[in-house]
Amino acid sequence: MALDRERILVAAGKALQQKPISITDTRAPLSEGGPNDYYSNGDYWWPDPSKPDGLPYIKRDGESNPANFSQHRYCIRDLRDAVAALAAGYLATGEERYADKAAELLRVFFVDPKTRMNPALTYAQAIPGVSPGRGIGIIDTLHLIEIPPAIAAMEKTAAFRSGLKDDLQTWFREYSRWMIESANGKDEARARNNHAVAFDLQLAVFQRFCGDEAGLAERRKRFKEVFIPQQMAADGSFPAELARTKPYGYSIFQLDLMALLAEVLSTPDDNLWNFTLPDGRGMRRAVEFLAPYLADKSKWPRKPDVQAWEGWPARQPALLFAGIACDHPEYLQLWRRLPADPTDEEVRRNIAVTQPVLWLPRRAH
Repeated sequence: MALDRERILVAAGKALQQKPISITDTRAPLSEGGPNDYYSNGDYWWPDPSKPDGLPYIKRDGESNPANFSQHRYCIRDLRDAVAALAAGYLATGEERYADKAAELLRVFFVDPKTRMNPALTYAQAIPGVSPGRGIGIIDTLHLIEIPPAIAAMEKTAAFRSGLKDDLQTWFREYSRWMIESANGKDEARARNNHAVAFDLQLAVFQRFCGDEAGLAERRKRFKEVFIPQQMAADGSFPAELARTKPYGYSIFQLDLMALLAEVLSTPDDNLWNFTLPDGRGMRRAVEFLAPYLADKSKWPRKPDVQAWEGWPARQPALLFAGIACDHPEYLQLWRRLPADPTDEEVRRNIAVTQPVLWLPRRAH
């Protein structure tokens, strides 16, 4: 808390001025859904220059199309930024004005029938001329994982004792059910790269918030039986991420997701930071592989990423969690040295934690 206090108060003060956020404020022209349905376009899809109408879109891997509809994504990110900052401000000061403002924002975004976002991503990462929405789009709600820890920080305040927490749990319970039961969700769960990990990380946070112990047990099983054995190489790298046109950024992103998943799912009797396969693969090895390149990017043995190369690394949560869980002070020292608030849009899109104090309340206080 001491390290971040000034940063927290600046962000929380800005969030106090935040106007209510709703995806209903901006209608996506190409969406097949209604005004309360989230919509976005696939990042790397562009109009076909050989076609008069540009349809169907074609893929340019690793190159984000700035003309794609992203307003609903920004709504989610802006909500996360504001609510997380307000929760951190409340923890830093005990002033309930921060919780009052957070409650206002959350009611508009999740509860009010006129302005709420429906708990489904049927139309996420659509490709014009190809698909109205895809399972891959579920990664768009990754930023929402910081909402439950923020609520937990403020749940004893007057603003949250009025039944708001119950309403929010209902939304996240319904969204989790849609993720598990929908065709899009089932497709995303089968992914063999960072998308499946991001899917399970979201479910883990939402299920913990809603008290779904059976769901959490399933997430632990997949961490041990799917993600470590099927996605991690013997040296701790993630081959599916290294194969991309942005191997450095994707490797960082995947390590953060895995570290967050280990942190969320670990219990006193089942510490996933200590879990290893017989060949030694586990979270400790994964951090050991990437940490040298976070400390000195010039040592990265591959070509620079095609996008956002200059923006990485930032203050990656994997370093924070690994430094504490594995008792590695050098990881914590590196984490402190890196930028806390990256400005590159691509990096910001891939940073799931903005207020670490919300994730480590026992240690932070």
